[in-house]
Amino acid sequence: MQYFYYVETDGTFIDEALFDELGISMDDRHAQGNQYILPLTAEMKKTLQSKPWVKMLERIQPNVEESIITYPVGTDYGWTHANYGPIWIPKKGAKIDLTLQNLPLYERCIKNYEGNTLEVKGNQIIINGKPATSYTFKMDYYWMQGDNRDNSLDSRYWGFVPEDHIVGTPSIILISFDKDHRLFDGGIRWNRIFKMPNPDKK
Repeated sequence: MQYFYYVETDGTFIDEALFDELGISMDDRHAQGNQYILPLTAEMKKTLQSKPWVKMLERIQPNVEESIITYPVGTDYGWTHANYGPIWIPKKGAKIDLTLQNLPLYERCIKNYEGNTLEVKGNQIIINGKPATSYTFKMDYYWMQGDNRDNSLDSRYWGFVPEDHIVGTPSIILISFDKDHRLFDGGIRWNRIFKMPNPDKK
């Protein structure tokens, strides 16, 4: 998991070789002089802390009051990307009581993914032309969240993923590119080619 950190040096600039070692792309670096904001894992943080020229390294706490558009868009649950939920994930055969408050969370599953008609008339929820106070799901759903928690566009923004949208399981890394380098100048990450994905990270 990665968090954003504020890093200040004694005036030393972090060079490209160290950024490459840490695996931080140009798009993920925010620098002004000897001050940086960087996404770091615990191991990356440890590497930077070992440098004698790093004078300050502090985690940036996200502002939970910050207004961020999260799923379901247009509904104010008071959630942000840093303080999201709690949320119940639908599964095949599971039944949920429907209310006007929780409907926005599950409307897309019921209507778009499972092919029902759905509308609200006054305070009444109508599914397939009939009043409904509950719904039984036909599919399993998944919640996808990036390990770069502070900088990931994931299910917190686009909601549940139905089982029929998952089309395969990665079995081997055939090729891996570093977008910050030209193809034959460090652009191919040879250390990742033909490696098996971590089975614990599905």
